Amino acid sequence: MLLTLCALITALTCVSGVTVVTQKPAVVTVRTGETATMDCNLGTVTDRSARWYKQIPGGVPQYVLSNHHSWSSVNYGSGFSSPKFTSTHQSKSDYRLIINTVEEGDSAVYYCHTWDTSAKEFVFGQGTKLIVTSSSLPPPVLTVFPPSTAELQSNKATLVCLSSQSVPFADVTWLTGGSPVSSGISTSTAVHRPDQTFQISSSLTIHTSDWNMDQLYTCKVSLGSQTSTQVKDINKSSCPTDS
Repeated sequence: MLLTLCALITALTCVSGVTVVTQKPAVVTVRTGETATMDCNLGTVTDRSARWYKQIPGGVPQYVLSNHHSWSSVNYGSGFSSPKFTSTHQSKSDYRLIINTVEEGDSAVYYCHTWDTSAKEFVFGQGTKLIVTSSSLPPPVLTVFPPSTAELQSNKATLVCLSSQSVPFADVTWLTGGSPVSSGISTSTAVHRPDQTFQISSSLTIHTSDWNMDQLYTCKVSLGSQTSTQVKDINKSSCPTDS
């Protein structure tokens, strides 16, 4: 059952032709003892409950709770209860998960899920990463690599951004000219290193012609707060070895 649920989360976050479940923010960073909140919009679904699951990297999803705008109380999964976990609704399609007095063990990805009656499909959101720390997070250390000379001969250019950080979760985005890039991006899961840091690798594939135009590309990595966000720029003119 749990393995089936894992497969559903993987497959149904990208189902087309059904409602879109949107979760915000992508990353939440809080200190131990504080309160974490995350929101879920069920799109066109207004008659079904919002269900929340917790998944630790490498583990199976755990059912946390479900809430419906017509219910007088929240339904909980095994091992989860009030007042630690609770949920509210702002409308028939807007729900919030609230985790009080957080501990480091609460760090995980939390998925919002519903049932689209018209499409007869389960639908999951993309997940919100909760990072709980005992102190302020230092910003990640970024290194950006240009495309190789050999690759540029194939009309393709791949930029690689390596992020070294203190936690296993991060929100990685690429920008060009200050605007977000939506395609050609591939980002790995975090790798735990011997020095107890984590490394995430993200690549952006562009056309060689765009690289030759000396456009400015930016790798942005956020650990959930403004003080733990780092950016690194790269363009052709800053890489003399490729000229």
